[in-house]
Amino acid sequence: MFIAFFEALKGAGIPVSVREYLTLMEAMDRDIPARQVNDFYYLARACLVKDERHLDRFDRVFGECFKGLEGALPEEGVSIPEEWLRKLAEKHLTEEEKRQIEAMGGLDKLLETLRKRLEEQKGRHQGGSKWIGTAGTSPFGAYGYNPEGVRIGQHESRNRRAVKVWDKREFKDLDDQVELGTRNLKVALRRLRKFARVGAAEELDLDGTIRESARQGYLDVKLRPERRNAVKVLLFLDVGGSMDWHIAQCEELFSAARAEFKYLEHFYFHNCVYETVWRSNERRASERIPLADVLHTYGSDYKLIFVGDASMSPYEIMYKNGSVEHSNEEPGKLWMERLLTTFPHAVWLNPTPEAHWGYTDSIRMMAHIMEERMFPLTVQGLDAAMRELT
Repeated sequence: MFIAFFEALKGAGIPVSVREYLTLMEAMDRDIPARQVNDFYYLARACLVKDERHLDRFDRVFGECFKGLEGALPEEGVSIPEEWLRKLAEKHLTEEEKRQIEAMGGLDKLLETLRKRLEEQKGRHQGGSKWIGTAGTSPFGAYGYNPEGVRIGQHESRNRRAVKVWDKREFKDLDDQVELGTRNLKVALRRLRKFARVGAAEELDLDGTIRESARQGYLDVKLRPERRNAVKVLLFLDVGGSMDWHIAQCEELFSAARAEFKYLEHFYFHNCVYETVWRSNERRASERIPLADVLHTYGSDYKLIFVGDASMSPYEIMYKNGSVEHSNEEPGKLWMERLLTTFPHAVWLNPTPEAHWGYTDSIRMMAHIMEERMFPLTVQGLDAAMRELT
């Protein structure tokens, strides 16, 4: 099992050595993880991963190799008792029943009602339309349906309509070394090479210089055009929630951008941009970057590229305290407008098929904020976006 794990890590491109593997085996012989899967995970990661860029690949390999073992990694919970929120059953409602469920009258009233319910409720509840629980039509709980609700304890989004998500969520950094399935993404990105270069337009061709100097018998310096353009790019990547379905596609784009842009800065956000962003999802809780710093650090010559499905509650865009993860003092729309004012050359790439955009209010709202500069994350859409940026 452990040899297969070691080989799988090598196959995934993680540079693990035999010495590191033997270190792990020595720790296992001493029973350091005490037969706990959680402890073994952290031990193996500490022994075998030398670069944090490989953490996401390590997690995927670990999950495949040790799938099904008892004592799987627990997710950190929230303050609400876990037994109240255990998944019991999915309640399937008819379209007629869904149409009969009405919103509660706005975000403020929704949150105020939640606070009152938490004070009143004394036990676990399943089904129904009022109390916090599972498989019901109450706006508070998990695995039920309500057009506007606070999701509590549910593994993932189902209807993409939750106004608040009361769970600690762990997101993974996108892997910028993933191999592209097609070169067309890079070809489309190269349209930005039409921009004027900054600084030296040429670089030393070392191989050509050596070859020609040997042939001529004297030093013959050869130059060549820079292989990567000097365009400056700010890449904002939406992670978590419904974006989990588009990880592979976004990793291909991220890898291509890394290869093509000489000056690339990337930041992560969830659903909508607010007052802070982050560079590492592992440390997103402790190492937030104020968006104001981004606005004042980079010049207006940077090209701004958002990547996200823009599928969220409209509250997250338009209202104070609309974020699903924290109480934001200013609406996301305001921060988006500040970004677009500072960086006027901007586009939004959406992995959701363009034919579906009209069915989601938040996508239409975000496209309007972007002044209709939203493009599908396809080869054709990417090509059109690069034309827009030029």
